[in-house]
Amino acid sequence: MWLNKLEEKFGRYAISNLPMIIVAMYAVGYILRLMMPGVASLLTLNPYLILHGQVWRLVTFLLMGPDSSLIFIIFVLLFYYSIASSLEQVWGSFRFNMYYFIGVLGTILGAFLTYAVMYYAYGGLSAVSVSMDTFYLNMTLFLAYAMMFPDMQVYFYMIFPIRVKWLAVLDGIYLGYIFLSSGFTPAGISVKVSIVVALLNFLLFFFSMKRIRSRGAAFARRSAGRRRKKEFTAKTNTAAAARGGRKKNGALHECAVCHRTELDDPTLEFRYCSKCDGDYEYCQDHLFTHKHVKK
Repeated sequence: MWLNKLEEKFGRYAISNLPMIIVAMYAVGYILRLMMPGVASLLTLNPYLILHGQVWRLVTFLLMGPDSSLIFIIFVLLFYYSIASSLEQVWGSFRFNMYYFIGVLGTILGAFLTYAVMYYAYGGLSAVSVSMDTFYLNMTLFLAYAMMFPDMQVYFYMIFPIRVKWLAVLDGIYLGYIFLSSGFTPAGISVKVSIVVALLNFLLFFFSMKRIRSRGAAFARRSAGRRRKKEFTAKTNTAAAARGGRKKNGALHECAVCHRTELDDPTLEFRYCSKCDGDYEYCQDHLFTHKHVKK
């Protein structure tokens, strides 16, 4: 696979924890716009102005995140960091870097292509207002997350559980609606090209990471397993404390046969035997082999 070959050659140059850097850039951009309301016009990806000397826009447009209330921005950035960091864990830093930076380069190329078409088809004045950002790239990042963790649940309005795959369907419908309703003005064509570029980037990685998608499903299962184990441990600790309090050396669990505790081996699991008369607890090595205690 082409990604594997690239990672062998350039993997050591990957930027680790890129999601945190991206979110920090959006936060800086929001603060700048809050302190200097007119600064956004100096940061956007506008090919006409870039070709007239404002080359910093090739980088500063990455600061242009969502433009809304502070509470909404905090929620969006936290959510974006959560899904992006999960993808980085499963894909690895190099592949996540590739997804993001190929999307960024595609957005830049798409902006200049749109500018060229508008310039030669409608005249120079129509091309002046061509401008793009990474909004739709971020939306397809959520599609990538849904591809990796389709059965993961999130809570809509912090109450109603909904699987990520259904949110991805809504995301796709929204992108289709925006594409069809954006019109054919310079701004509308910019939106259409941004959506197409972002979706092409998503499809490129979707078909290139079949094996990684299976790893994502395993990652989700492990996460659920760790959560269930943590809940079970908390319940058994509570039960142990209620039944007999702490054992030797302050431990909560102690095998009635070998007398080992969780302090001797943190990987040991303990259960109470329902066939013994009394509160007798056993480790996994003696739960099914011990002699039942009868009064």
